[in-house]
Amino acid sequence: MATRTANAKWEGKLQEGSGEMALGSGAFRGPFTFKSRFADGEGTNPEELLGAAYAGCFSMALSLALEQAGHEPESVETTAEVHLNPADGGGFEIGRIELATRGRVPGVEAQEFTRLAEETKAGCIVAKALAAVPEVNLDAALIA
Repeated sequence: MATRTANAKWEGKLQEGSGEMALGSGAFRGPFTFKSRFADGEGTNPEELLGAAYAGCFSMALSLALEQAGHEPESVETTAEVHLNPADGGGFEIGRIELATRGRVPGVEAQEFTRLAEETKAGCIVAKALAAVPEVNLDAALIA
């Protein structure tokens, strides 16, 4: 099976330093800092990349679930909001992920779409890897 790679380099102290993350495929390379992770600084952060991974995995998995249920999706678009919060006892944790998915799927009923989305929420590969996140909420809806 496939092995995917990414790397990150950090230089300097935590709050004054900076780093760069890159995907092994070369599709993304971006800077990150203390402010881009814990405040509103420019650059990316690990949580944003986790959100992208979850949204991509979920969209693909829901498309498969719809197809297997006899519904051919035109599109599935998912946004993931990853909430980084102070942890009990110090440090930080990902306490919640909010998924919002919108599907353009001719002929499927809203209830069936929501059911398949809920089943997919726990079953996609990245969701399984993020099983330690205590709360994952889903808002699923069809679009015309």
